[in-house]
Amino acid sequence: MTKINTSLHSSRRKSRKAHFSAPSGVRRTIMSAPLSKELRDKHNVRAIPIRKDDEVFIVRGSNKGKAGKVTSVYRLKYVIHIERVSREKSNGQSVPLGIHPSKVQIIKLKVDKDRESILERISKGREERAARKKE
Repeated sequence: MTKINTSLHSSRRKSRKAHFSAPSGVRRTIMSAPLSKELRDKHNVRAIPIRKDDEVFIVRGSNKGKAGKVTSVYRLKYVIHIERVSREKSNGQSVPLGIHPSKVQIIKLKVDKDRESILERISKGREERAARKKE
């Protein structure tokens, strides 16, 4: 069987090295989050890189069911921090919990002209692929 994507390694060792030493721009795409059903239907986009001020809903883990605004995107640790999702330290101080973007669902996008063009570009590509499949 041949490799599907020749630019990626199938070796566990090399894949892990590529993941954990990825530059910030590559981490941005890795840190994409799926969109809610409503947003998916509206924009014809399945997932988009997460950003600060997006509103998300947690779908996995002990905080499942909680929703809030993204306060920070911590690319170095591959996590996002969400308002009101934190834990108490033994000294009483509150610290935000890091949650991986794949475990949340975007329920409200912060849209500006750059994000609008990204959504448009992805949607256009999906439509072209669907048209090609029908032929």
